[in-house]
Parts: sequence; structure tokens; C-alpha cells
Amino acid sequence: MIKKICIGIIAGLTTGLFATGGGNILIPAFVYFLGMKEKEARATAICCVLPATIVSFIFYYKDKYVDFKIGILAALGGIIGAFIGAKLLKKLSDRILKICYIIFLIYVSIKFIIQ
Repeated sequence: MIKKICIGIIAGLTTGLFATGGGNILIPAFVYFLGMKEKEARATAICCVLPATIVSFIFYYKDKYVDFKIGILAALGGIIGAFIGAKLLKKLSDRILKICYIIFLIYVSIKFIIQ
């Protein structure tokens, strides 16, 4: 139980600090520390991310950091993307999901370094 709470705290910190949603911490932690399967880890991460995102949003909103015009438009795109992603999750193997995730993390890391 303590391990699960610690994973949540670390994911919550990254959500609050970096607006990552925590999935970058949760998915690997669930797979490697808790022994979850890839698809189960992704679905469970969504369950964890929503409350943390709401809490972070409240603080960002209070400090007037939220641009609602951009946020709402991006959220609409996000809903469509989440629908497609959830459907694809059923069809892709764990190995392909892991490879796609690694490629995504490498790409984002390189972009952060370059900028």
C-alpha cells in the first residue's frame, strides 16, 4: 500500500509541476514496480490522473494561468484523441504499445533538450 501511495505522490508532483498528467511516472511504475500489464497500467493511470489534474487545474486557475480559449479547443481535440486511443489500446499488443511509448518519450526528451 505504501509503495502505491508513493507512486501517486510522485505522479502528483509531476502533474503539479510540469502539467504532465502523471502518466509518464505512473505507467512505468505500475508495470515495473507493481507488475501490471501494459494495458492495465495505462487504464489505471487514467483513473489516477483525473483527480490530480483537477487539483492542479484549481491552483493554476486561482493564479490566472489558464487560457480557456486554448484549453477548451485543445480539450475537444483531446476528447477525440482519447476516444481513438482507447479504441487502439484494445487492438495493439503490449510490445507495440511499449515501443510507441518509448519513441514518444525519446522524441519529447530531444525536443526539451533542443529548445
